[in-house]
Amino acid sequence: MSLSLLPRRATSMVSSFFGDGPLGLLRDEIDDLFIRFASDAGNGGVLAAASWPSLDVSETDTEIQIKLDAPGMKPDELDIEITGDLVQISGQHEEQKEESGRKYHRVERRTGSFERAVRLPCTVDEKNVDAQYKEGVLTMTLAKTEEAKAHKIRVKG
Repeated sequence: MSLSLLPRRATSMVSSFFGDGPLGLLRDEIDDLFIRFASDAGNGGVLAAASWPSLDVSETDTEIQIKLDAPGMKPDELDIEITGDLVQISGQHEEQKEESGRKYHRVERRTGSFERAVRLPCTVDEKNVDAQYKEGVLTMTLAKTEEAKAHKIRVKG
């Protein structure tokens, strides 16, 4: 089955123009290339690098919280480095698939390594960080430095 990026009407015109000759084969090869490019995203391809792992960064007056999706990983497979206002999170997960007699038709579960670097809106206290991994989500709570915390100023009248 061939997937074309052209609208249906344009596809039929292109198909009749290219036919089954060398140009038709070239069209099929290009269509297959796009399909493989998109499907390789689940196996560490170009699209995966842009989309995995997802994370959220939020803050209150006293802390910053980062939540990073890393399903299937173990806590000891994750590394966190904090320098000033930069947090680097990396991980490596290898799936063992040595099952004799089993033939895989599709493999979409992610394996391999990743690295994310996030610039925070302010500096944090590197010694006051809590990192928890539960149900595939890494949750980091980073305390803001005193200088970065919001301070209320009382107006005199």
